[in-house]
Amino acid sequence: MCDLLDSQQPAEKLSRMKKLRRTLSESFGRLALKKDDNDFDEICVTKMSTRNCQGMDSVIKPLDTIPEDKKVRVQRTQSTFDPFEKPNNQVKRVHSENNACINFKSSSAEKESPKLRRHSSPSSPTSPKFGKADSYEKLEKLGEGSYATVYKGKSKVNGKLVALKVIRLQEEEGTPFTAIREASLLKGLKHTNIVLLHDIIHTKETLTLVFEFVHTDLCQYMDKHPGGLHPDNVKLFLFQLLRGLSYIHHRYILHRDLKPQNLLISDTGELKLADFGLARAKSVPSHTYSNEVVTLWYRPPDVLLGSTEYSTCLDMWGVGCIFVEMIQGVAAFPGMKDIQDQLERIFLILGTPNEESWPGVDTLPHFKPDRFTQYSAKNLRQAWNKLSYVDHAEDLASKLLQCFPKNRLSAQAALSHEYFSDLPPRLWELNDMSSIFSVPNVRLQVEAGESTKAFGKNIYGKGQSHVKH
Repeated sequence: MCDLLDSQQPAEKLSRMKKLRRTLSESFGRLALKKDDNDFDEICVTKMSTRNCQGMDSVIKPLDTIPEDKKVRVQRTQSTFDPFEKPNNQVKRVHSENNACINFKSSSAEKESPKLRRHSSPSSPTSPKFGKADSYEKLEKLGEGSYATVYKGKSKVNGKLVALKVIRLQEEEGTPFTAIREASLLKGLKHTNIVLLHDIIHTKETLTLVFEFVHTDLCQYMDKHPGGLHPDNVKLFLFQLLRGLSYIHHRYILHRDLKPQNLLISDTGELKLADFGLARAKSVPSHTYSNEVVTLWYRPPDVLLGSTEYSTCLDMWGVGCIFVEMIQGVAAFPGMKDIQDQLERIFLILGTPNEESWPGVDTLPHFKPDRFTQYSAKNLRQAWNKLSYVDHAEDLASKLLQCFPKNRLSAQAALSHEYFSDLPPRLWELNDMSSIFSVPNVRLQVEAGESTKAFGKNIYGKGQSHVKH
């Protein structure tokens, strides 16, 4: 009998243990929705994996930014044992790797920690926010175009100066496609030599693009320093222009409107590509594009002759024109009348093309040999004498200003040209967001007429100047 009782006792103990485990298990998972605001935990959990749950973004977000209808308010049922219960000072909002964020609220009127207040303040109704028109103060008008006005402004979010490009919307026409194109392209471009798009504000009447504020542009800079820029400054400006172009060309984006007005210059000398309103993302296979692109003086001959099939070589012609203009002090091909006049100015220096020098030119819509004077090609220094003052400048210009598009140097190849051989090697090792002026001894020189002569002083600490006399 005792043996029987002894054998039953462990069985009864085992059964009791199972019941106890089941009770504990149920108390752990027993959660109930509660409709009043007394003593509850607020929990927001996104899917704990790389995939989204029910279409929700798995990116970590502060609780304050989650819409009210997405929050779940829960309270655990009363139990004699609650393993989740913690002192108030131990429960904090958490940003963990599994994308869960937890915020504890108690009925007691506790003060939030300073860290929590700082994190939450941008979401308060009275705080300035990104994407809101009243978050920016207009200081002065900088310019006005056919569909947009640009203002110098100040951000109330971070106190920085900004440029506000305010695009007027009309009910009948909607948002200008150039504005949509510019915004969509710039959102994905992060490079120190490309203007940074900070914010986009959309209202019923306007679309405002908020850019970093940059001091001036290359056109104004050259107007301030007529007769040609310091050759060392030309080199630094050109290097930065090629850096920016190499970056966008590598991503199959064409700027299509290179001109000095669209190259911004900061007070430290940093050059930034701007105004991507005519830019296009070039897809594969190639599509045809409009030939009504690029300001006339910087438009390549193939586009002037009606070509609609072009690639990055379109931008490289503009680089050559800007390079010559910075050195010489005057526009390379300043056409005064029309496309015919612009082409005549180009052919006068580079020679009138034919099928031998430019395969396929006869097939271009606007090429009629009898309409153009027959010129032979000349050395560039005959037209722009200052190219001969600087080592390798004429050779680089000649490789950029090629009538036959496929002969033009690419941005990446141009960066490796001998013209840049006296620059510090570290410039080629910089990451995309590093300025060339972060390299020691790289700085702009004083332009002629300010305090010292432009020619004859080398900025790179390598002894003699590379300027010829």
